[in-house]
Amino acid sequence: MEDYQAGDESSYSISPLVTPWGIDLSDSEKAEALADNLEAQFQHVTDPSVPAVIEKVDVAQRSSFLSPAGEPQLITPDAVHDVIRGLKVSNRALKHLPTRAVSLLAPIFNLVLRTHHLPQTWKHARLISILKPGKNSALSSSYRPISLLDTIGKLFEKILLAMILHVVNERGLMRDEQFGFRRRHNTSLQLVRLVKRITRNFGEKRLTGAVILDVAKAFDTVWIDGLLYKLTNFNFPSYIVHTISSYLRARTFEASFYSATSSRRGMGAGVAQGGLISPVLFSLYVNYIPPPSNHVVLAFYEDDTAIIVTSHKPTLLVNHLESHLNDLQRSYS
Repeated sequence: MEDYQAGDESSYSISPLVTPWGIDLSDSEKAEALADNLEAQFQHVTDPSVPAVIEKVDVAQRSSFLSPAGEPQLITPDAVHDVIRGLKVSNRALKHLPTRAVSLLAPIFNLVLRTHHLPQTWKHARLISILKPGKNSALSSSYRPISLLDTIGKLFEKILLAMILHVVNERGLMRDEQFGFRRRHNTSLQLVRLVKRITRNFGEKRLTGAVILDVAKAFDTVWIDGLLYKLTNFNFPSYIVHTISSYLRARTFEASFYSATSSRRGMGAGVAQGGLISPVLFSLYVNYIPPPSNHVVLAFYEDDTAIIVTSHKPTLLVNHLESHLNDLQRSYS
């Protein structure tokens, strides 16, 4: 596991946790209560109003995974060395491995790509819960989980991320409006882009309206089969899709609270908490948002979305916003 240094948590360490079943006082009870809350988040909720979509995805996925996956792009020992040197982790044992030991990781990683099977150890997380600023420390939902993952698994994930980004960049799969998860893109540049648009509207005596969307628990509720279906439609190499499928499925976690650790729980949905490939997978998952029209500007940053609309009349402004929101709803139904 990665090293972790917690901050001063004494401000909430003595607070009991209030749950539907009573009040939890001990660290072990709190750990289980936090795990209960997280386990509920990591469950896929199937919308019964779109059974045709679910069936379509199921059929396509069965067909895809019955087809040959093809030969993967092999990883060289030099590539593993380069990735270790660039890791931003404090695991000294990994960074001080002798050259021969590092070279032995390459055939292990290549075997994972060939068999499309990740060791379960790589898919297990220890979640440290940190109280969110200004939140009630007595509620388990007030804590943000920090995921600690196996370092060798994250090393492999770093290599897998490079493969994914190569396909994304080569085929131009990332939306131009997305300023998260991309090189030379950040929140400041996205804000400058929007400010310039709004300033221009003022100069042209146009009105500006906006709807800001923030999906609750966005990473935790991703429909795994739907994500894999989209990756297949993007013509990702089959061995990458199959490997990502193994990466996402049968993941487990334990919630820690000081000296106590909860029982092991399963994760039925979502992209991995703290996973290196999770942000780009989520971005591709929501890539089907309708394109902007002449009156609409879109701005994405990770899981946040801003819809900016311009018009001379307030009534038209509202109509344009409602029209795009209706298109957005239809794209996900």
